[in-house]
Amino acid sequence: MAAISISGFTLCLNAVTFDYPIVESIRSLLPIVDEYVVNVGRSEDGTLDLIRSIRDPKIRIFETEWDESLRRDGLIFSQQTNLALAQCKGDWAFYLQADEVIHEDDLSSILRSLERNHQRREVLGLLFRYLHFKENYWSVDPWSYHREVRLIRNDGRLWSIGDGCGFGCVDDPGQQNLKAGPRRRLAKSGGRIFHYGYVKDPAILVRKKRYQASRHHEVIPEPERRVLTREAWEFEDYDILKEFNGTHPAVMAGRISRSARLRPRRNRWLNRRFYAEVFAHGFKG
Repeated sequence: MAAISISGFTLCLNAVTFDYPIVESIRSLLPIVDEYVVNVGRSEDGTLDLIRSIRDPKIRIFETEWDESLRRDGLIFSQQTNLALAQCKGDWAFYLQADEVIHEDDLSSILRSLERNHQRREVLGLLFRYLHFKENYWSVDPWSYHREVRLIRNDGRLWSIGDGCGFGCVDDPGQQNLKAGPRRRLAKSGGRIFHYGYVKDPAILVRKKRYQASRHHEVIPEPERRVLTREAWEFEDYDILKEFNGTHPAVMAGRISRSARLRPRRNRWLNRRFYAEVFAHGFKG
């Protein structure tokens, strides 16, 4: 079988201001891609220089001017994701958001899955299991979504939909997320996505959430607005999160060494709030 080519792709805007681990994200995927396309929105915080500092010949940068008038349902994010996808030349395209990182232990499993499924033309995307870290690097939110498509067949049949978190078929008028099926279109990747979107200084996190909310709503709903008027993000669910005892991707070692736990936490099984959450949403791990 001929070699399978893989394009990595991502987008970023104000990555320095919002403290995205974009450098670690890109570096985690570089070993298995033939190119890495990076859509850099015009920023005033040194984001472009940050991406250039990686200095890898696989990286191909292009700049865009984000249309800030798109303030509905996060469509600006799927629009910008599709601009990056259109630049990809590989047989398959591997999408990582700026706060998502791949573990080096999973790279060989991902490649094996790709080889198994490359000739199965009905398979359009590979599913990844998610670990959502909150507050710090030792706390996982088990109630957030558990899987998403991140590696897609790059033959024009798929595009980014909604707020850029998932993919759908171009010829599907309903814009259904590919991960919803049919199952014949999907295969397991054998890989995990380490999602660090909520591991930030609380003041930076609330500023990031304000920006995201402003791109989803022309007028931010009152309950959400009240939360976003705070000076810093309040981690109200910290005491019922799942303890993480595994290893993080090696590229994250520097960030983790400079970090600390939010505060000591009792066993969640001894916390009444944990059982209330399980009763409301089920046990998710």
